[in-house]
Amino acid sequence: MNEFCEQIADILDVAEVKGADVLRDFEEWDSLSVLSTIAMLDARYGINITAVDLKDIRTVAELWDLVQARKE
Repeated sequence: MNEFCEQIADILDVAEVKGADVLRDFEEWDSLSVLSTIAMLDARYGINITAVDLKDIRTVAELWDLVQARKE
């Protein structure tokens, strides 16, 4: 999950992101970040999610759990 957190931090253009961090608490978490996250998940993990899938995701860890569930 460390690499995943680094990827999310890169998208948000912040120094560090932890699993417990709430995505909406980042000022940088906007529609462009959502699209960048969707593109990253497709490119790096081979999973397709939509903005609707992200609607109920609160934390970075919850997003990671979604990625793991979709990979199976």
